[in-house]
Amino acid sequence: MGETKHQGPIKATKTPQPKHWVSPIPFGLGKVKPQHFRDTMKIALDNKDNFGYATRILTQGVCDGCALGVSGLFDQTLKGPHICTTRLNVLRLNTMPALKEEIVHADIDELRKYSSTELRKLGRIPYPLIRRKGERKFSRISWDEAMDVIANKMKKLDPKQYAFYLTSRGITNESYYVAAKVARFLGANHIDNASRICHSPSKTALKRSIGVGASTANYQDWFGTDVLMFWGSVASNSSPVSTKYMLEAKKRGTKIIVVNPYSEPAMDKYWIPSNMESALFGTKIADDFYQVNIGGDIAFMHGIMKHWFDMEEKQRGSAINHEFVEEHVNGYEELKASVQELSWDEIIESSGVTKERIIELAELLARSKNAVFAWALGLTMHSFATDNISQVANLALLRGYLGRKNSGLMPFRGHSSVQGSGEMGADPFVLPGGGFDAENLKRVEEIWGFDIPKWQGDIVGVTLENIVLPEDHERKIKLYYLSGGNFLETMPDPDFVEKALSELDIRVHQDIILNTSTLVDAKEAVIVLPAKTRYEQEGGGTSTSTERMVYFSPEIKGNKNEIKEARSEWKIYIDLAKRVKPETAHLVEFKTGQEIRDEIAIANRDYDGIQHLKNQGDVFQWGGAWLCEDGICPTPDGKGQLIVVDIPDLGKKEGQFVVTSRRGKQFNSMVYKETDPFNGAGRYDVLMNAEDARRLSIAEGEGIVVYNGFGVFQGRAKFVNIASGNLEVHFPEGNFLLPRGRYEKFAGIPDYNITVTVEKADRFNARKDVQYLEKQIEDLEVNAPI
Repeated sequence: MGETKHQGPIKATKTPQPKHWVSPIPFGLGKVKPQHFRDTMKIALDNKDNFGYATRILTQGVCDGCALGVSGLFDQTLKGPHICTTRLNVLRLNTMPALKEEIVHADIDELRKYSSTELRKLGRIPYPLIRRKGERKFSRISWDEAMDVIANKMKKLDPKQYAFYLTSRGITNESYYVAAKVARFLGANHIDNASRICHSPSKTALKRSIGVGASTANYQDWFGTDVLMFWGSVASNSSPVSTKYMLEAKKRGTKIIVVNPYSEPAMDKYWIPSNMESALFGTKIADDFYQVNIGGDIAFMHGIMKHWFDMEEKQRGSAINHEFVEEHVNGYEELKASVQELSWDEIIESSGVTKERIIELAELLARSKNAVFAWALGLTMHSFATDNISQVANLALLRGYLGRKNSGLMPFRGHSSVQGSGEMGADPFVLPGGGFDAENLKRVEEIWGFDIPKWQGDIVGVTLENIVLPEDHERKIKLYYLSGGNFLETMPDPDFVEKALSELDIRVHQDIILNTSTLVDAKEAVIVLPAKTRYEQEGGGTSTSTERMVYFSPEIKGNKNEIKEARSEWKIYIDLAKRVKPETAHLVEFKTGQEIRDEIAIANRDYDGIQHLKNQGDVFQWGGAWLCEDGICPTPDGKGQLIVVDIPDLGKKEGQFVVTSRRGKQFNSMVYKETDPFNGAGRYDVLMNAEDARRLSIAEGEGIVVYNGFGVFQGRAKFVNIASGNLEVHFPEGNFLLPRGRYEKFAGIPDYNITVTVEKADRFNARKDVQYLEKQIEDLEVNAPI
């Protein structure tokens, strides 16, 4: 099995193609669209106090925004410079000065008046801080005192009683790796990362379907593939540079199809600022939208397969790639039988798409030699997410869209380096280079030189729930060590999350900035540790992109607003290990980033090559250009597995809606604009279908209430092109509607979709005193989990 290497960046097609233009009127004047150039000027002004350093970050560093992997201004996909507003928005986190002392030491209730957006803009954490029980404000503390408080507490606790969490804000592979190693060294297996609440099901599904939990293709495979399909992804919003790749794909004849309940304007029309043709005239991105119901994707794909099997009855080989299936795939007959049993009525009802439309797409795919399937949170944030993604893999396996040029499966990652978090072992179910199984445990123990505890660690949602267990419970979490992250604004049921965070004995926030969760009380102390950014990390660091490119980002000198007391994240973890277990801490000692990379190359054999990354621009791709090359999967028998999945029952009663969350102008939970520049929606607008609203006598802009047994969301109706019976609210504002404790059974991602009722606000409020006083009933019948 040959491993084809990636060819490196290629030239973009220069010839203008007016057929893809949105409008001949330059710069989309008069249209609702982002003002990229105006925003860029504003960001330049925001960074004027540290302009030289900001420029060096952009020209030398690896982007700490999305996971496309732009190094300096260049990437491995297309030649020429790339820059986008997502990256520019995150820039200020790296260049801003420290918080002013009067803010750092203000009364806690004064600080609590700020939103996370406002806190972020106030500046960086200047030095270690502590706020003990009953204290009204943070006080300054030395690094030694801070680390001793944490270490002394850990010594008193059973390791099952503390947990680690690492977010994805620019954290490097080196920091993930050292955190994973130190947690296990201290005896703790409760270590999790931000991919748990975004793409963890992609990994579990791809592992069981094709034996590997990463993108099998690269972005260049978009160029000239017959079909590029985005499932539940607004790639243009989360990763704006990807629109350049989409334009290039279209110029080479690719059809782009989007499957999403809401016909997202950003996937319809986009003005790409770093491409002159697109900046002037815009680009029509999607050739077609299939507006499935929220949670209707499995049924929709069943419909495609059902029609394929009908085509096969008439003419063998007209839809299924039999040669590929016979040689490389298991489970064909079982899948065929289960799909053929389904009625079109079931498929249409669940998917919300007509039979004619499904057949149209099935036939397009049957005629397409190549296709790339990309997906994001619209498929992963469900209680049946692993099944969603295995179903996408089923389509690819039946057609042989795997292991070759212009074909493949691509979980579309939203964060730089989050792909590396699990690959470095910062996850309760994995260790570097493999699972948390006997064989890999033994292998890693030999490399690390110490015993790894054999009990199964819990995922982030469960560790949060375990904070409120009875005092004497062995898994009651009493200390939480957080590298970034804001659970108040990312997890379901924020009221519960706040209560849980406040019941910890000690909470440690290792971070760049304060956020709302930093300000919650704790029983003994809240400790805040100032971290360095990825660009300040001594000896540089690496991150892994969506397409498995491992990029080196050098240490960038000359920060005028340097935080003197900030420390590199991996160094803080080693310091902690030395204080908790001084006699054996030499086993986790690293002096340099290079030493860490040398060990990563041994611990995770896919990463053999990372040790050679030393200078700006250095990069290698693990696994080569295509995983499962020539159809050979890294499974025990080398074959992919077709998986039979059921159409989920959404438990939706007559008159109810299904709601899901969406991102506006934001990066994860960091909001940059109160109004979405693509559709003019505010943060409390409820996106709904105009026909649905008419039935409820709701006018556009009117106050409405979206509620269920878990929570109430008051907002305004905004009419958009969304499939009937579906609603969208912004994340995190809408998280009060989501219950805690509902996780996907394979990957443990919380469910971010729920059934709700919608009413006019005045009607709801008029009846509230009479009818809504019943307390929330756990597992209330009407809120059957989606």
